Amino acid sequence: MARNGSLLLFAFLFTATSALAQRAGSKALPRGVILVKGATPSASDATTPVPEATAITAGRIEDRYFGIAYRIPSGWTEQVKGPPPSDSGNYVLALLVPSDAMSKSVRGSILIQAQDLFFTAAPAANALQMVGYVRDHLPPGQQIVRAPAEVKLGDRIFARLDYAAPDIGLHWHIAATDIRCHTVQFIFSGPDPEILDGMIANLSRLDLPGGGRAPLCVAGYASPENVIERVDPVFPTHRFNPVPTRLIIDKQGRVKHVHVISAFPEQSAAVVAALMKWRFKPYLKNGKPVEIETGILFGSGNGR
Repeated sequence: MARNGSLLLFAFLFTATSALAQRAGSKALPRGVILVKGATPSASDATTPVPEATAITAGRIEDRYFGIAYRIPSGWTEQVKGPPPSDSGNYVLALLVPSDAMSKSVRGSILIQAQDLFFTAAPAANALQMVGYVRDHLPPGQQIVRAPAEVKLGDRIFARLDYAAPDIGLHWHIAATDIRCHTVQFIFSGPDPEILDGMIANLSRLDLPGGGRAPLCVAGYASPENVIERVDPVFPTHRFNPVPTRLIIDKQGRVKHVHVISAFPEQSAAVVAALMKWRFKPYLKNGKPVEIETGILFGSGNGR
């Protein structure tokens, strides 16, 4: 799996936009996306929401983990399923294109993706820094139209960035927001910037979670000073791939849920079995214990 989530974003997005001109119906994986056979996400139970479990039903994209409910614009449809999450915590939640009936009059794509800020290779800690990273790494031939800035859409703050490739007549408008220590990005692309502006404006009607419904997100809480009991996972073989993992810790300091973002099946089994035996100091907020979500990275020579 590609280590750099931003490389995955660029590879997937540029392949998608090149498909706009060709309108190819291929279901092949995008060029430039490297998948390690057998490296997939898994979880300790099937009921706790995870980021990759995005569902498209009745014209809506819903993701219970992020609390997103996005109504698909009329005449748009899902093109392909995205690849598994990368080992840097990058998720392709959905890729939408105009339906066959609209393709002659409307061109473009809508990419919805999320980047886990615990594991990103980009030097970014929030949505504004993430779109700033995109700005600083545009390929030759692309130029900034609107510099990164925070905008309010509905009741939520987004970081917005617009850029274009004048030689091929394509524009990209990005609106990104922070949810559960992830940056969720809506990336609209096409030849008509006015249409893209309208799509950005429509995000004011996006259903996003209110405060208090998800565990408190705490980076780095799985550090030794917070661990009371620990059992290290035993991998039957060392495959030299990092194993990024998120876990939910309850008010008593017990591990409630384990989400292995990218690993081989035997690695996932070892990580889940070990982490479910860990005990933590309860996390206190305003003097009271609260449920939290944190991350830990195993493998890849990091000593865990």
